Order: sequence, then C-alpha cells, then structure tokens
Amino acid sequence: MAATALPPLPPQFKSIQHHLRTAQELDKREPVVAYYCRLYAMQTGMKIDSKTPECRKFLSKLMDQLEAMKKQFGDNEAITQEIVGSAHVENYALKMFLYADNEDRAGQFHKNMIKSFYTASLLIDVLTVFGELSEENAQHRKYARWKAAYIHNCLKNGETPQPGPIGMEGESFGVTSNTIQPAPQNIPLVDPSLYSAQSAGEVRLTPEDFARAQKYCKYAGSALQYEDVSTAVQNLQKALKLLITGRE
Repeated sequence: MAATALPPLPPQFKSIQHHLRTAQELDKREPVVAYYCRLYAMQTGMKIDSKTPECRKFLSKLMDQLEAMKKQFGDNEAITQEIVGSAHVENYALKMFLYADNEDRAGQFHKNMIKSFYTASLLIDVLTVFGELSEENAQHRKYARWKAAYIHNCLKNGETPQPGPIGMEGESFGVTSNTIQPAPQNIPLVDPSLYSAQSAGEVRLTPEDFARAQKYCKYAGSALQYEDVSTAVQNLQKALKLLITGRE
C-alpha cells in the first residue's frame, strides 16, 4: 500500500477523485489495479493542469505514491509488462461489470450492484493508459455508467428499475445486439488450417503470448455471457492458433 499521503485534491482535479478513491479501496486486495488507477489519475491530471502550484504539489505526491508502489511490486509482471497489466485491469473491470449485470438482470437492485457498475466504468477509463479503448470496452463503459445512474435515481425516487438493457437517451441500447433480440446467428466456420496446424519446430511462447491467449479466451467468455457465439468462436480460434503456432 502506498504510504505517502496526498494533499487536498485541487478543484481542477475533480474528474479524477473517484479513480483515486477506487485506488484506495483496492490497495489491499488488488494492488495492481490500484497502481494503474493512480497512473491514470497522474496522466489525466498532467493533461488538466501541471503548472498551478497546488496542482504541481499534488501530482508530485501522487508520483511518490506510484514510485513507492512500483518499488514494492517491482517483481510483478502486471506492473513491469504493460500487456499483462492491461489484461489484469481489464479482467477485473469485466468481473465487476458481469457481477453488476447479473444482479441487474435478476432484479436484485442494491448499493453494491450500483457501485460495481460505476467502478467498472472507472476501471475502463483506466484502460486508456494502455491505448485506445476497444469498441466493446467503450460500450461496456457507456452502459455501466448509465446503468449506475439510472438505478441510483430509481431507488432514490422510490421507483422500481427495469432490469436488463432498456432504452437509453431515446435509443435502444444493449451491451451487444444479442442482449436485446437474439436472432439466428451467422456462426463462423472453424478455420480449417487449425486441423492441420503444427508448430514449426519448438515453439517458445513468451509471457506476452500467454497474456494475449488469455485475453482472447476472456473475450470469448464475455461474448458467451451475451450469447454472442460468433464472437466467442472467433476469439477461441485466435487463442488456439497462437498457442499452436506461436503466431497470430
């Protein structure tokens, strides 16, 4: 856990206060995710204001926290290798999202579910430290943030929320099209090259290869949550090809 205390949050940094709070909450049980929450806050804060004295002081202390955590967890691949870190944060965000989504679809509306939806959206923000969000994650973030606000307002006003994907801002919205209206699906054929694929000599898979294969399998699992068989098959085939041949 980062020991350096932060000074009061400058008003300019209001947009990152929830990411920093999430970092504090995750310090003990998910320190890797907490580290990247702070890194996101640091990068975002630098873009907002790195010149005002109070902002510079805050960012300096935040940098101290990051350096302390990096030293403490320096042997953790999720800290030293971005692709492993990205998969770790994404997996945790998806875990939070699926918990909240399952509770929502079951009509179990409560504060922890609302918080899980919102936290998932914050962690998807954090994924931008690794690059541009995938379309899937952008949709997850939009849906989770809206669901958290919608259910919170319903409960606050004594209304019963409607479970599952419903109209949002005048549009028919769901995490994937299959969550709203299942239709016959065009299932991709199994890549015939996989039947005869053989490794060229001794394939040495790197930690990055294993992380990518895990990511494809995770995407497949996520797709199955929404009965999206086509996406699941495509990602499983990518994982198999990588593991068999060492190439994507």
